[in-house]
Amino acid sequence: MTLAQRYPYRALTWQLRTRTLRFNRTPKLMGILNVTPDSFSDGGQWIDPQAAVEQALRMEADGADILDIGGESTRPYADPVSADEEIQRVVPVIKALAGSLHIPISIDTMKASVAKAAIDAGAEIINDVSGLESDPDMIPLAVETGVGVCAMHMQGNPQTMQDNPEYDDVVLDIFDYLQDRYRRLRYAGIERAKICLDPGIGFGKTHQHNLDLMAQCDEFHALNCPILVGHSRKGFLAKILGDKDLDRTLATVGSTLTLARLGVQIIRVHDIRANREALDAFVATGGVDGIPRELPEV
Repeated sequence: MTLAQRYPYRALTWQLRTRTLRFNRTPKLMGILNVTPDSFSDGGQWIDPQAAVEQALRMEADGADILDIGGESTRPYADPVSADEEIQRVVPVIKALAGSLHIPISIDTMKASVAKAAIDAGAEIINDVSGLESDPDMIPLAVETGVGVCAMHMQGNPQTMQDNPEYDDVVLDIFDYLQDRYRRLRYAGIERAKICLDPGIGFGKTHQHNLDLMAQCDEFHALNCPILVGHSRKGFLAKILGDKDLDRTLATVGSTLTLARLGVQIIRVHDIRANREALDAFVATGGVDGIPRELPEV
């Protein structure tokens, strides 16, 4: 049975500000570039603008399809930063990349003023972990600028989300939330083709919640929007491995292949090359659709 037969409502495109992403058997990889001192996995590595630019170009060369730039950590219990500080972190990097990067840039923010500055500098996507709920100006900005938007589910906020997350049924509850957000975004004037949805792995979920969502994320195809999943290096993988200090790259890659099999359109990761090579081999050996990909000429 092919992907199209298993998921007849699976979205095949995502319209951004100036271009359209088209999805096939292989998920698009969104590269994570945190220009922050305190992100959970790579905080401080790319705080220098030149280092951030060089890392972005490496990720594109390694096979990234989208670059997601964030200037405020959303790890559990992270301290918020001002909009001015966030703008100072992200805008110089986006400006430096806008003329040389060939893949679309996404701004990871909950603040409309930061999103506007990033869009003015060249960003094509607003990736908002609050589901475009945190700032009342965010939805009007998205309508005005015509960018692609990704609305994520988060229970609570980064300061409270891991205190005691509870659900009646984590998959159904988040499905209902994302369906409601989709309807509200549409009612506000955002075109259907511009909306992407994210169940929010690690944002107000226990380890078991995360595992349930990963195993059943194909349920969200019924929303008829592209699905984005960001599981890279997260704590539930350390729980699987039994050691929070182990490198989580291979655990991330293994989970990426599950998401590919379930038809997830966009996967947000730190380690682009490892995930790209794994996906290429997965597809070539029949991991998706059971049809080996034609090998390129050498």
